[in-house]
Amino acid sequence: EVQLVESGGGLVQAGGSLRLSCAASGLTFDDYAIGWFRQAPGKGREGVSCIGYSNLNTYYEDSVKGRFTISRDNAKNTVYLQMNSLEPEDAAVYYCAAGPFCEAAQYDYWGQGTQVTVSS
Repeated sequence: EVQLVESGGGLVQAGGSLRLSCAASGLTFDDYAIGWFRQAPGKGREGVSCIGYSNLNTYYEDSVKGRFTISRDNAKNTVYLQMNSLEPEDAAVYYCAAGPFCEAAQYDYWGQGTQVTVSS
């Protein structure tokens, strides 16, 4: 059974930092791109960042460029999202997902999400 488990969410003040983790099991981790998505109350899901098979291919949504950094440790089957200079607009449930490549229209597997709350 494939599982993606997010962790690291929580409550932080604006300007603070959090590091999210996405731990994968049950799949050949190296074969998948891993994306981070978020959904705030009353809004649609949006892509935040993605990392390809190696750390050489990374993508960021414009509003998080320069503040968020994605990385992966294939030995640990884990992807990280370092989030700095957090803003209230970053508050959402963050999900990680595994797909064939970052630009894929659909991702194959999804985690349950972790809540990020940013106080102003």
